[in-house]
Amino acid sequence: MLPLRDMSPQKSYGIGEMTRRVLDDGIVAIVRGDFPAHKVLEIGDALLAAPVLVMEVTLNTPGALELIQMLRARFGINMNVGAGTVRTVEQFDAAAAAGAQFTVAPGLNPAVVARARKTDTLHIPGVYTATEAETAHAAGSRLLKLFPANIGGPAYLKALRAPLDDIQFVPTGGIGPENAAAWAKAGAAALGVGSALVTGPDQPMADLIERARALRQAWQPSANIS
Repeated sequence: MLPLRDMSPQKSYGIGEMTRRVLDDGIVAIVRGDFPAHKVLEIGDALLAAPVLVMEVTLNTPGALELIQMLRARFGINMNVGAGTVRTVEQFDAAAAAGAQFTVAPGLNPAVVARARKTDTLHIPGVYTATEAETAHAAGSRLLKLFPANIGGPAYLKALRAPLDDIQFVPTGGIGPENAAAWAKAGAAALGVGSALVTGPDQPMADLIERARALRQAWQPSANIS
């Protein structure tokens, strides 16, 4: 295991700026699984070439903290690197120390939201119902992860945003080039994309670039409803 070096003093983006970067790019590429370190760096190179400039490494990926640290050191300001599956304050603190520029969770933990706001770090909690969304929004969350998005599909997001049109959602789960446009039309602020983009350790980088560019072409930020 690589020794962790506290990179938080180098993180120059507060909640507002990091939110803008996620919204401007529109795609969060999710890395989850058992990947050799060199492969994750190659994935970063391929995403940069596509370009997809927001990358999330989930904490249930072996060696996730070290991988985040390596990605930050390699790409600097050229790639926005965050941590996913951040469920506790302790995990949030560890991710921040590794240099994560934002954090994402499958659910809503108010203590994590509070810690993120205190440190001016973008945290994207997971919600599914209107009650959860309103609770997270009232706590100060700028972006909400709609998860698992594939259960209700774009129609569910459209229905959810009818009364909650001031809340920005990042659908995650079952997202790919074939439905990205439908999610944009339904009002998604950005998309979280996992296995439809990063398929596994044996994926050729040419395939990843092709998938990322297809997703980029399908996703139309201009169709979003802010």
